[in-house]
Amino acid sequence: MASSKNLLKDVPKPLFQSFMFGIATCFTSCLLLALFSFIIFLGRNPQSLMLSPRVLTDAAGSPPFIPSNTCENGKNATKDLNSSPTFLPSATSLNTHCTTAPNNHSGVIQDPNLLKNKNWSIGSWVEGGHGDLASCDLFDGRWVADDLSPSYPPATCPFVDNAFDCFGNGRADLNYMKLRWQPKGCRIPRLEGKRMLELLRGKRLVFAGDSLNRNMWESLLCILRNSLRSKQRVFEIAGRTEFRTNNSFAVRFIDYNCSIEFFRSPFLVQPWARVDANGQRRETLRLDLIEESSSKFQNADVIVFNSGHWWTHEKTSRGKNYYEEDGHVYPQLSAAEAYRKAMRTWARWVDTHIDSKQTRVFFRGYSSSHFSGGQWSSGGTCNGETLPIANDKHRAKYPALMQILESVIEEMRTPVLYLNITRMTDYRKDAHPSVYRQPMAQRKTGALQDCSHWCLPGVPDAWNELLYAMLLRGS
Repeated sequence: MASSKNLLKDVPKPLFQSFMFGIATCFTSCLLLALFSFIIFLGRNPQSLMLSPRVLTDAAGSPPFIPSNTCENGKNATKDLNSSPTFLPSATSLNTHCTTAPNNHSGVIQDPNLLKNKNWSIGSWVEGGHGDLASCDLFDGRWVADDLSPSYPPATCPFVDNAFDCFGNGRADLNYMKLRWQPKGCRIPRLEGKRMLELLRGKRLVFAGDSLNRNMWESLLCILRNSLRSKQRVFEIAGRTEFRTNNSFAVRFIDYNCSIEFFRSPFLVQPWARVDANGQRRETLRLDLIEESSSKFQNADVIVFNSGHWWTHEKTSRGKNYYEEDGHVYPQLSAAEAYRKAMRTWARWVDTHIDSKQTRVFFRGYSSSHFSGGQWSSGGTCNGETLPIANDKHRAKYPALMQILESVIEEMRTPVLYLNITRMTDYRKDAHPSVYRQPMAQRKTGALQDCSHWCLPGVPDAWNELLYAMLLRGS
C-alpha cells in the first residue's frame, strides 16, 4: 500500500496549495469568530468578571442590599391576574418570599465618585431579605444601586411634563434614576407593567391631590406604557395643559379597558370666595366642604389621595382671614389646625361616600423637600446635590402634618392604606429637578429652583412600586 507521503506526491502542486490555504483560512475564521463571541459576551455580562455584586449601604453598617426581580411564590402573588380580581380593602397574606438576587444584578453605580463617598460602602447581600411581603414594613429601608432602573427610558414618555424631564432638560448625571427602594424586612416585587394592568383590567385608578400626586401619576403612566408593545393603544381622553393649571386628566389603556386619572385638588377641601363688608371679593378655603371634583371619582376602584405641600403660610395668606368653617372666617388660624379640620372633613366624606367593598383608598404621605438657603420663593437651591443623604442624623424632623393625618386615619371606619413615603424621600436630596425644570436655553440667572417635585424617571417610580406591592397584598 502506498504511504501517505507517496500519496501526497501524486497530488498536483497547485491543488495541494489550495487545499492547505483553505485549511488555514478556515482555522483563522473560526478563531476570529470565537474571539468576537467572547467580546460580545463580556459586553453584555460585565458582572461575570466581578467577585461580588456591588451595592450601596450607609456608614452605620446596615446590611447592604441588592434588589431582586424574582419571587419564589410569584405564581401565588399573581395567579388570579387574568381573572381581574376584586380589590378588597383588608390586606391578606400572600406568603410571598423573594429569592436571592439573580446574577445579572450588579448594582454598579455609573459615577465612581458615589462609591468613594465615605458615607457609602460596597458590599453584597448578607441577611434580612427573606421576609413576608404581607407583614413587613415597606417604608423602613434604604436606597440601593440597581442596574435595571429606570423602568422606562428617560425623555421618551409623552406623559412627563417638561418641568419633570430633567434628562431632557440637560441633566448629565444619571445616578438619581439608578437607585431602587429596598425595605429592610423583605424584597418587594419589581413593578411589571403588564401584570399591574391585569390587576387594573376594567377598573379606574384615580390620583387626587396636588402636583406631587401628578408627579406620581405621570410616573405610573410611563411605567405601564413602556411595558406595552403597541403604545398607540394608550391615549389621553381628558386634559393636557401645564401641570399647575388644569384640574383633571385621564389616560385610557384600550386593551385593558382601564383608565389612570388625575384630579387636581391641593387641599382636598373646597376653595371659596366671599364678598366682604367693603364689597371686595376675598378668597377663602372651606375647611368644612370637600372639593367639588370628588363626586367625579368617588366610585373609582382605586383612589390615591394626598395633601400637604400647600399647607404653608405662603399658600394660605399666612392664615389671616383665609380659613372658613360653617360660615365663619377665622381672623387667624395656624396651618396645622386648619389641616386637622380639613382632613377630618375628608375623612367624613370618605366614610360616607366610599364603598369599601368596591374601592380601595390610599393616602400618600408627605414628600420631602430639600431647599437650601431659602424656600421656593426665597432663593432656595438644590442643584448642587448629586448624592442621597447617607447619614440618618442629617435627615429632617418628621412633619407634624403627617402626625395629624395619621391620627385622623386611625379614627376612620373606612380602611385607608397609608403610603408613608416621607422618610424614604427624605434621603433623596439628589433627585429634584432644581434648575433642570427648564431647558438650558430658557433658564435665567437666579431663576427659582424646584426642590419639591421629582425628576422622572426617579423617586415617584418607587412610590408606584410600593403601590403595586400593596395592591398585590389585597388581591
